[in-house]
Amino acid sequence: MKVAIMGAMPEEIEPFLDTSGHDPLLKLFNKHNEIQYGSNTYHEATYKGLDVVLGYSKIGKVNASLSAATMIEKFGADILLFTGVAGAVKKELKIGDLIAATALCQHDLDISLFGHAYGYVPEGAVYVKPSEKLITLAHEVAKKRGLKLQEGTIATGDQFIASKERKDWIAKTFNADAIEMEGAAVAVVCDALKVPFFILRAISDAADMDAKFDFDAFLKDSAKVSSSFVVAMLDEIANGYLK
Repeated sequence: MKVAIMGAMPEEIEPFLDTSGHDPLLKLFNKHNEIQYGSNTYHEATYKGLDVVLGYSKIGKVNASLSAATMIEKFGADILLFTGVAGAVKKELKIGDLIAATALCQHDLDISLFGHAYGYVPEGAVYVKPSEKLITLAHEVAKKRGLKLQEGTIATGDQFIASKERKDWIAKTFNADAIEMEGAAVAVVCDALKVPFFILRAISDAADMDAKFDFDAFLKDSAKVSSSFVVAMLDEIANGYLK
């Protein structure tokens, strides 16, 4: 079995490539092959009998689609695990919370002029759902690690949303819990190619944000938590969880 691990930014996959040994879980890429393809860098390694390919797409839906398709079609990924940060649109979510997507949609996809729902195109669907088995696995990992894992709908668009009015509209229109810029694109690719996938996000901005909040520091800290979480999922997959 081959597992793809994907982020959008280099900081989101950096802990996997850290050879300092600070986290004993993050040693799978100490020895790996580095491959340049499609203007991106991918890293291949093995972990407990699993073949693993790691990469970041760059920000946005088109880049995410390209990388997801590359990981599946060129590198032969059978499963895709995505990790990164997201903004909260539901007030219950706080900075640092982990959320697993149970459905993903595109909030900036709009042909409503033709009578269609927001986020819909003919022969498509407003919502794409990740693998239920992988979501269940994530909850089991969270329990073992003493972490609270929330779940909900994540809305994706090629916009960084700072407007409260726009956030409120997305929350109301799609019943969304969080927003980001890649997840639904990855979901569409994986769904079309029949590859089970899982989207994990750490909340990086919320309604209760402190003006002194340091995003760069949070990004590094959350990436360590998320990457360690993903490797714990790999442990269970290597032990036959999905068989």
